[in-house]
Amino acid sequence: MKHHASDIHALSGAYALDALDAEETDTFARHLDQCEACRREVAEFHATTARLAAATTREAPAALKQRTLDAIDGVRQLPPRLTPPSATPDRGRRLRRKALPLGLAAALVAAASFAGLAAWQHQEARDAEQQSRRAQQNLDTISGVLAAPDAQTVHGKTANGALTTVVTSTSQNRAVFTATGLPAPAPGRTYQLWLQHDGTMLPAGLVHQDGTVLVDGDPADATALGLTLEPATGSSRPTTTPLLVLSLPA
Repeated sequence: MKHHASDIHALSGAYALDALDAEETDTFARHLDQCEACRREVAEFHATTARLAAATTREAPAALKQRTLDAIDGVRQLPPRLTPPSATPDRGRRLRRKALPLGLAAALVAAASFAGLAAWQHQEARDAEQQSRRAQQNLDTISGVLAAPDAQTVHGKTANGALTTVVTSTSQNRAVFTATGLPAPAPGRTYQLWLQHDGTMLPAGLVHQDGTVLVDGDPADATALGLTLEPATGSSRPTTTPLLVLSLPA
């Protein structure tokens, strides 16, 4: 991206988007020390890019970046206007006023594309990292319960034929529930665990399929574990006949 010296004002958009090579960046940075108009334009580009990045909530279309890169070479950004125009603009000035919004639009589209992609990728990476951390913590807790010296195990079978196991540990103060052969719930329904305390069933987490899950809540004083079918979001109290009520070790 080489420009004649007279076109250096036109580099403000590319400079704000970090699209210049090292030599051009140094040259334009020195120019900024002497040009108030370019300093103002660069600041406006930075502010616009930041707002676009902060407002991004949806994934940018896969082809948007390439379409922008293909189109931007055909649109020339004009330098900022340094002196007021004459009262009677000639044809060249009229063309310049028409071209300036095109140059700014191209730069803003590029900013939106790159900022949007960067924000989306950053958020995706953060979400994946958090999910991975939660999964690892969950696995560590389950392993701690199963390997605890005081772990106690009880087995049962649900009314719809699934085999179940509950492992409790007083030292870990946790319980683990495992189901095998659990039929898929109907659409809009899910399985829900319950811990019985003093005759009252308290919510203890959702079970969507076969496998092993941590039981929510404190099993220390619980006398039984129950399993029911509930609405997909769960219930505050059982709304169906329990498929399983399994007495827990004292």
